[in-house]
Amino acid sequence: MNNENIAAVKSYLLTLQNNICSSLEAEEPTARFIEDRWERPEGGGGQTRVLTNGKVFEQGGVNFSHVSGFSLPPSATAKRPELANREFEAMGVSLVIHPHNPYVPTSHANVRLFIAKKAGEPTIWWFGGGFDLTPFYPFEEDVIQWHQTAQTACQPFGHDIYPLYKKWCDEYFYLRHRNETRGVGGLFFDDLNEWGFEKCFAFMQSVGNHYTKAYLPIVQKRKNTPYAEKERDFQLYRRGRYVEYNLVYDRGTLFGLQSGGRTESILMSLPPIVHWKYNWQPEAGSPEALLYETYLKPQNWLNL
Repeated sequence: MNNENIAAVKSYLLTLQNNICSSLEAEEPTARFIEDRWERPEGGGGQTRVLTNGKVFEQGGVNFSHVSGFSLPPSATAKRPELANREFEAMGVSLVIHPHNPYVPTSHANVRLFIAKKAGEPTIWWFGGGFDLTPFYPFEEDVIQWHQTAQTACQPFGHDIYPLYKKWCDEYFYLRHRNETRGVGGLFFDDLNEWGFEKCFAFMQSVGNHYTKAYLPIVQKRKNTPYAEKERDFQLYRRGRYVEYNLVYDRGTLFGLQSGGRTESILMSLPPIVHWKYNWQPEAGSPEALLYETYLKPQNWLNL
């Protein structure tokens, strides 16, 4: 790992942020991302881009950050004690999109590089990331297409990669206190360095580049679907699960807060409007019940 490698990753991430923002803006008649550049006192900074009150997207955030510090926070060292007392450098793009229409799923993606250094010892580095989909009124064909695109992103790197990282996604985006997945999954990987820098970086790029290929066809297909107050109300209720997951379990959120990151950028993932209801249960046989019975449980969507 050298400065040239780091510069190449940073250049890619900035280009990825631009490309994703441009692709999402193309779905909007007039709404555009605003950019907020920030610096972190301990080291580094980033640029947060947020789109609000669009016709298609109620709120979307696409964040680039490149930060450094003198020691990794507990969220990063809990499962890897060998990283304690190491200086770190981390860079990545992270995004969450909350659409208006309940028939368009919420989506999330991130790709990142971590570097941990200690004088007199070899540098430790790894890539991580993935993308996942959180529908409210899912269509099986959309879920299959999403997973087919995820498989395509993984295919050049081995036939076993998609099943491995699909399973990891199902397990990671799981609300244990609700006994349900956050959505229908996708890909999740972390601690990736065993292939060497070039191949690991290529895989991270493949995941990043396939996010819009997976998401935009669903947006375009469902964004004009008619809906009523009932569907909107269910969407706002289910958004509460997204908040619960991000604030209770998400390692990226915990890392950002524990490392003294910029709170506004870290919490840009939260939806703008959310409803909670006490002990709400879906009506038997309803579309809402179908979500719970089928889509919030890990499925072999591609029949592999």
